[in-house]
Amino acid sequence: MTSSLIRGRPRRARAHISVRVLHALLGALVGVAWLVLPGTASGGAASGGPHRPVAGALGQREDRGTHTADLVLPMIAVAAAGVLASYGFWRRRRRTTGRTTPGGAPATTGEPPDEELDERARDALVHADGWVRVSSEELAFAEARFEAETQDGTEAGAPEEFEDVRRAVREAGTELAAAFHIRWQYEHGVPEEGASRRHALAGIVGRCEEAGRLLDVRAAALDTLRGLEEGPGAALAVAEGRFRGLTARTGGADAALAELAERYAPTASAPVVGNVEQAKDRLVFATTRLNLARQAADAGDVGRAASRLRAAEGAIAQAGVLIDGVERLRGDLAAAAELVPAALTGAETEIAGARQALDGRPSAHPDITPGELRARTGHADVVLAGVRQELASGRPYDPLGLLRRIVRAVAPVAAGRAGVLPAAAALCARAAVAGADDIVATHRAVVGCGARTRLAEARRRANTENLDDMVAADELAEEARDLADQDIRLHGHPPEPTPDQTSAFLGGLLPHPPSYGGPRTSDRRREVDEPR
Repeated sequence: MTSSLIRGRPRRARAHISVRVLHALLGALVGVAWLVLPGTASGGAASGGPHRPVAGALGQREDRGTHTADLVLPMIAVAAAGVLASYGFWRRRRRTTGRTTPGGAPATTGEPPDEELDERARDALVHADGWVRVSSEELAFAEARFEAETQDGTEAGAPEEFEDVRRAVREAGTELAAAFHIRWQYEHGVPEEGASRRHALAGIVGRCEEAGRLLDVRAAALDTLRGLEEGPGAALAVAEGRFRGLTARTGGADAALAELAERYAPTASAPVVGNVEQAKDRLVFATTRLNLARQAADAGDVGRAASRLRAAEGAIAQAGVLIDGVERLRGDLAAAAELVPAALTGAETEIAGARQALDGRPSAHPDITPGELRARTGHADVVLAGVRQELASGRPYDPLGLLRRIVRAVAPVAAGRAGVLPAAAALCARAAVAGADDIVATHRAVVGCGARTRLAEARRRANTENLDDMVAADELAEEARDLADQDIRLHGHPPEPTPDQTSAFLGGLLPHPPSYGGPRTSDRRREVDEPR
């Protein structure tokens, strides 16, 4: 519905035109009066009026010269009035024809186009997601230092500032999750009305800004907790200790990958193929930055040492994510292999109940027509037969893949008769969400808003106990991973594509990752490092 403000604009436009026309006519009348009155006065004098007697020929020639001079200024006034009127009319016509809003109303000024606001919202989500991830990452290093000092007896108890910083990260994450959910709804047509959709985009930007503000407020507190200005020695020791632990774990991760390749089908270990190599690349990057940080600390350059330490911590954190991903997948595959037989039994129970509904018994799906229920049941039968055949073949298989096939086939006819299906769906969703999150965390420089939005929605649905939501979470997480892989393939070519630089570029480690904080504070340590 058109607002009264917009409906009133054409009347105001016509009023402006009328005023300008009136001004032009008034100017013309003044000019005409100026032109006529001197002539009238001259005519009266020439006719022998009482105030000016008729002179001779010389006096008549002087009168004629005066009449010519009197015509100049009125003609100039008329011309000026005409020019001003023409200019006003031309300008108004140009503004009117250039409008793009309906009904000839003037376009709204000061508001960006929908495309620009949409782009701004997507950028805000990517940046806010990065702030929350990096802040959580540096907070973990600060807590690790505190734990190390507590074990050494140098600290008596956790300061209250730690809880304040943790709360800021949690609240920022809550704002970010809400912004992502608004984005997800927006992409699916909610809300529908144009003005409401613009408000939704503005809400996304506002929540992302609030997330950044919450982190900015506590950035100084975290710096105090880290104590880097007093000397990065303790923090360097923590980072170097974690670096050594990850270096030792890379051998175990290599062995785990070999075990997965031998025990399961290739699709089972596909999500983590290359993780160990990427982790080693990041550890190489971390080695360089740790050495430079130690050199700067020894030289007394505390600011530069802190900046280089932060870069090393970012690489170490990403290496940990990659190695953890291998170990987590090994555990998930083992759990799925144990759950497949029970899931098959539960699926058969659900299908039997659906068949009973087709025979006339009360149905748990009154909103589904008998024909649709029969089609879903038939599809589930075919899928389960394929799973049994693959299990009986004796060949290596993908336990998570089989579990997904069972859950997705039976969920449309499930009525909660078998409690094992929600457990199977939860395992699949958790594994998929964790795998997609690892991709975003270790390739944060190139993964866009689409993948992050689906990952956030998948995480939200995976935290429910609803079977359909958990199935949807699994599917959304796989979509998020596919989109992230597309972004990586599109941007995975840094200027100097050596292995360690490629890894650092994709992980957002070049020139240096930001620190804890939001838009005002996250880049505070970059200024003290060498020029980019």
